[in-house]
Amino acid sequence: MNRFNNFSSQMNVVVVGATGGIGNALIEALLDEPRVAQIFAFSRCTGNAHAALCSERVIHGFVDLEKEASIEQVGKTLRDTPIDLVVVASGLLHDGNLRPEKALKQLSQDSLQRVFQINAIAPMLLAKAILPHMRSDTRSVFGVLSARVGSISDNRLGGWHSYRSSKSALNMFLKTAAIGSKMLQPNCVIVGLHPGTVDTQLSAPFQRNVKPEKLFSPQQSANYLLDVISDLIAEDSGKVFAWDGEEIAP
Repeated sequence: MNRFNNFSSQMNVVVVGATGGIGNALIEALLDEPRVAQIFAFSRCTGNAHAALCSERVIHGFVDLEKEASIEQVGKTLRDTPIDLVVVASGLLHDGNLRPEKALKQLSQDSLQRVFQINAIAPMLLAKAILPHMRSDTRSVFGVLSARVGSISDNRLGGWHSYRSSKSALNMFLKTAAIGSKMLQPNCVIVGLHPGTVDTQLSAPFQRNVKPEKLFSPQQSANYLLDVISDLIAEDSGKVFAWDGEEIAP
C-alpha cells in the first residue's frame, strides 16, 4: 500500500486498543505502509496475542482506560517522539452482565459510568496526553472510533441508552477539541470514525440481522478507515466519518 502522501515520510503512529479486532487489523495494515516507521501499541493486555504485534517496528505499552494515571503514562511513554497518526480503537458495548439497554428501567449508575468512562472519558484523557506530541509541520490525525448510533439526528430507534449517549458525548468532545486546537495545531485533524458493523467480540451478539455484505472483517474495516484517514483535510477536523468516507450528521 502507499497511502498517507500528505504525511511525514517517517510516520510515528499510536494505536490504542491494539489487541482488539480492529486495533490489531489496523496495525497489520499499517505495517504494510512504507511511510510508517514505528507504531506505539497500547492495550490492557501485556502479552503479544497477535503476530502483528511481534514486529520490531511495534512498541508495546500498557494502558488501563479506567485509570487516569495510566492514561497519563501514555503521553510520557512517547517522550519527544513526534506523532503523525493516532487511532483510539477501544470501546465498550457489552461485558459480563453489562448489556445495551432497551428500556430506561434497565439503566444503572455503574453501567452508565463504565460505558462513559471507556467510550468518552478515556478518549478525552488520551487526547490530553497525546495531542501535545502531534507533529506540527505536516499533516497529523487524531482519530477515535465512534459510531453512527451516536448521531442525535439519526436516532430513530431509541434504545442502547448508555452506548448511544457515550458516543454522542465523544463526538461533541472531538468537535470541541478540534475548535480549541485550530490555532495551536492547524495541521492536526481531529475526527470520529465509524468502522461499520465489524465481526468482532463487540458486535458478535448483535449480528443476526446484519446483511452479509454489511458485516465487515476487521481487516476490511481497518483498510476502509485508513483510506478515509489518508484523504482527510484540515476542514474535516471535528467531524465524524463512516468507513466509506460519508460524513455522519451530528
